Amino acid sequence: MYKFCFFVPESHLEAVKQAVFAAGAGRIGSYDHCCWQAEGMGQFRALEGSRPFIGELGQVEKVKEYKVEMVCDKAFIRQSIGALLAEHPYETPAYEVYQLAQFPD
Repeated sequence: MYKFCFFVPESHLEAVKQAVFAAGAGRIGSYDHCCWQAEGMGQFRALEGSRPFIGELGQVEKVKEYKVEMVCDKAFIRQSIGALLAEHPYETPAYEVYQLAQFPD
């Protein structure tokens, strides 16, 4: 099992979540579409050779984004990352994947 986290602008929050849910992320027991999200402020500067979705080359940009966290079974993690990359508006989305320890009952 993995914890899958990503950052996404508010404009694409629901579309990206739906894509990763459809790929198999966010399932816990008999539930699906499970996640936790929090609003924050992202910051970046587009360098030469980039094609920014938001902002201008060479300028520091700040944008309201959401951090979305969910669990993902090992069987679905690669396709869930693929769905994120396909649906996300940024050319290089930020995401994190952590392997979780399993504890017996």
